[in-house]
Amino acid sequence: MSSKEFDVNGTDYRVVLTDQVIGHVNNLKELYNATYEDPESFEDVSAEISSTINEIAGTVEPPVEDSDLDGLIQEIIKAVNTKAEQIEKELEGKEKSKKKSKK
Repeated sequence: MSSKEFDVNGTDYRVVLTDQVIGHVNNLKELYNATYEDPESFEDVSAEISSTINEIAGTVEPPVEDSDLDGLIQEIIKAVNTKAEQIEKELEGKEKSKKKSKK
């Protein structure tokens, strides 16, 4: 878990990237991808997208202003992606060091 702070439209927001928040972000990305691949499905998943965004926004302090919601969600998605990349690099480094020590 890590805490991230974001400045969106002059307001400082803070979110803790828990497994639950990361799960919501990954679900949101999957929903976005589904609507991108099949735009006609947007009506079917728009309620789920809205619900997921509200779940993520509910973990942010202070409470998110509607005008900041889109920008904040984008920042949280970027933070989750960056965290995933860091974890992947760490795992790759451990794999390489295990392979070297076995030789």
